[in-house]
Amino acid sequence: MKKGNGLAVILIVIGILLLFGKLGNLFGFIISLLIPVLIIGLGVMAWRRDNRIVGGILAVIGGFMLLGKLSAVIFWIAVIGLIVFGISMLGRKPAGRP
Repeated sequence: MKKGNGLAVILIVIGILLLFGKLGNLFGFIISLLIPVLIIGLGVMAWRRDNRIVGGILAVIGGFMLLGKLSAVIFWIAVIGLIVFGISMLGRKPAGRP
C-alpha cells in the first residue's frame, strides 16, 4: 500500500459502515453506536498527538452523539432503578419502632 492511502482506506471503511447503518434494525443500531465511538476515538488520538482543541471538540461531539443514541437505554435503566428502590423501601421496617 502506498504511503498516502491511509486516509482513503479510512474514508472507504466509514462509507461502508454508514451504508450498513441503513440495513436492518439491530445491525443498524449497532453501527449507529459504532460511529460515535469512532469519533470519540479520533478525538482521543488527536488529544494524544498534542492537538488538544480538535481532540476535545471531536470527543465532545462523539459523546453527545452517543448520549443521544443511548437515551432510551439510560431511560430504562433509570426506570428499573426506581422500581427496585421502591420495592426495597417497602421491605424496610420503620425507623422508630422495635
